[in-house]
Amino acid sequence: MSTGPGERRIGSLCREARARLAAAGVETAALDARLLVAAAAGVEPVVPLTDPDREMTDAEIARALSHIARRADGEPVGRILGLREFWGLTFALSRDVLEPRPDTERLVEAVLDWCDAGKGRDHPYRFADLGTGSGAIAIALLSELPNAVAVATDMAADALATARDNALRNGVGGRFLPCQGDFASMLAPGMDFLVSNPPYISLTEESQLSREVREHDPRAALFAGEDGLDAYRVILPQTRAVLDRFAPLFLEIGASQAASVAGLAKTAGLEDVQVFQDLAGLDRVVRAACVAK
Repeated sequence: MSTGPGERRIGSLCREARARLAAAGVETAALDARLLVAAAAGVEPVVPLTDPDREMTDAEIARALSHIARRADGEPVGRILGLREFWGLTFALSRDVLEPRPDTERLVEAVLDWCDAGKGRDHPYRFADLGTGSGAIAIALLSELPNAVAVATDMAADALATARDNALRNGVGGRFLPCQGDFASMLAPGMDFLVSNPPYISLTEESQLSREVREHDPRAALFAGEDGLDAYRVILPQTRAVLDRFAPLFLEIGASQAASVAGLAKTAGLEDVQVFQDLAGLDRVVRAACVAK
């Protein structure tokens, strides 16, 4: 990328950045260029469109060039900026947390639909997010359930620190309780519901992942054994001891895993198993309830 007189303007630099990213094979070149250049300039992403003649300083240009070079080399925008939006909220990222995906919003929706059909959103729910990572799921739910308290578990201390900071960033820190451990193994009984987006990619699928995911998301948050079901085999037997009677567990799943996860849920003594699809019509969420205690 050149940075001649014209390229000092934010709009011109965005066009140059878009061309470089497109040449590198980035599918969302225009959007990524605008996000990265705007972030380098410390302005909102709309500014390159509304004020394209805004002059950028040498320091801003240097940051923008660095951002674009990293993106062209396959690093995701969220990793470059250290931030990712989910459920209309902003989350900081660290090396031990998965970058939140839009698909996971379907998991949040499934929980809220269950709340709406039952005790409503104002009920003082006590729930746990198993393998919380950045805290995105628990924090999104707390933003919609004003009287709820979430216990957020994770094995990685760095992930829990990031999640705690994200809870504070999004104004729910007082209702977000981080807990280091293996999924539900350390939880006390009496949970109104459990929710989890555990690792569910099989090791045999690694070569099919995009470079952005394969090289920049933590392996521990992605892979779950040869068939992708290892995390479910750990979580499901733990749940009956901590769920109240009739309380549900919500799990994000891979598109081909519904039957397998439903079978594991029934083997673990859970009942009323239901599967919910995402906007693409793919199986995305399994819900199972603790009916018998």
